[in-house]
Amino acid sequence: HDTSSSSTGMLLWVQVGAWTYHYSDKGDYMWEQARNYCQTFFTDMVAIQNQEEIQYLNRSLPYHKSYYWIGLRKLDGVWTWVGTRKALTKEAENWAQGEPNNRRSNQDCVEIYIRRPQQAGKWNDEPCTRRKKALCYLASCQPFSCSQRGECVETIGSYRCECYPGFHGPECEHVVQCAKLEPQGVSMYCSHPYGDFSYNSTCEFGCHEGFERRGAAVLRCLPSQEWSANTPTCTVLSAPAQGELNCSHLHGDFAFGSTCAFSCQKGFALVGSESRECTAMGTWTGDTPHCEAITCPVLSAPAQGEMHCSHLHGEFTFGSTCAFSCQKGFALVGLQSRECTATGTWTGDTPHCEAFACPVLSAPAQGELNCSHLHGNFTFGSTCAFSCQRGFVLMGQETLECTAMGSWTGNTPHCEVPRLLLEVLLCSCSPSLPGAQSSRKRRDALFPPPWQLHLWLHVCLLLPEGVCSDGAGKP
Repeated sequence: HDTSSSSTGMLLWVQVGAWTYHYSDKGDYMWEQARNYCQTFFTDMVAIQNQEEIQYLNRSLPYHKSYYWIGLRKLDGVWTWVGTRKALTKEAENWAQGEPNNRRSNQDCVEIYIRRPQQAGKWNDEPCTRRKKALCYLASCQPFSCSQRGECVETIGSYRCECYPGFHGPECEHVVQCAKLEPQGVSMYCSHPYGDFSYNSTCEFGCHEGFERRGAAVLRCLPSQEWSANTPTCTVLSAPAQGELNCSHLHGDFAFGSTCAFSCQKGFALVGSESRECTAMGTWTGDTPHCEAITCPVLSAPAQGEMHCSHLHGEFTFGSTCAFSCQKGFALVGLQSRECTATGTWTGDTPHCEAFACPVLSAPAQGELNCSHLHGNFTFGSTCAFSCQRGFVLMGQETLECTAMGSWTGNTPHCEVPRLLLEVLLCSCSPSLPGAQSSRKRRDALFPPPWQLHLWLHVCLLLPEGVCSDGAGKP
């Protein structure tokens, strides 16, 4: 770059192309005074945009022991570029080591170290009342920059244009072009603010006598080089879908004075004008009507069940059918499917799901029964617990559950008198009986309550197998 500097009174400046940096040579200012100075004579305080700008400033400006204020200040706790009111991003930070430290909690303004022996070009937070050099800039962007079709962005030595949508080029001098429209059988009137069929061009469409437009009335050229809609067409007035058209003609088909009446098929309702007339202007009165399917009340799946619907003309409208089913363990009560009729009602009544029933259980003799029911007495999911009165024992499962098949998980238990099972010794007689022969046998015996063992004096048990014989073998 061709860089030069000069001094005029208390002002020094460095020029790069059309963008100039300015600073006061003799005067030092508090931050607010420095900004007033910059805004009065120039554009504003310097807003650092990139490392290239920092290097240029550090190379071009002279050293001053008080350094220079820049246009960065803490506002509501956020470091902000005051000229643009944009917050300082993490990527753009250029703090010196250990900064910002906010010493004494009043360092809300920022200086830049120009030609400092250490950390040159870095930033430091300072109290705003300190006096330093004012570092200003004079913008290169002018009102006529970028052809007034984009945003002018300052750069070192020049500026660049960020074009508005619909424009392009270094100075945003070029305009986006859309395809030329050449509709057939349709009248068209266009306005072109930036050139034929270019960005923001608008075209209005109409139809000749006896015809009706199908499509958008107005198309606009978008920044994407596309039109906002497809080119419309003109068609002879026709019956709507699912409807009928009956016309009478006074002066010829679809000419001035012709009238057309519209109606819909069974199960559909007409939305719009019931009749239209061709006027002296060659247009039809009213808007194009259409037929909509008659609606039925919205259905929902039954409790413990599911619903699957198919819709011919829209959700829950004429012709819609809904099929119902139940979850495992439940049976559907009612119709398996319903259909929306032409009168806006459903065939049949609303079905519901009932839990499968199991046989009714009762408490066993000398026992009790306690049941819990999820979906009704003795139905799928019911559980029953059995117990016996004191002095009796339960024979069988303590708990039964009603399954999805309508059966219990086991047989009904019962209560019995308990018996004591012991291994007893059978003998013919006591070994101490004189002249007796002794033979021993073992067997299991059940003793009912009160489980008392009756013993003979010679310890032989009173059982059918017990015998006592003398030495001659006589009992």
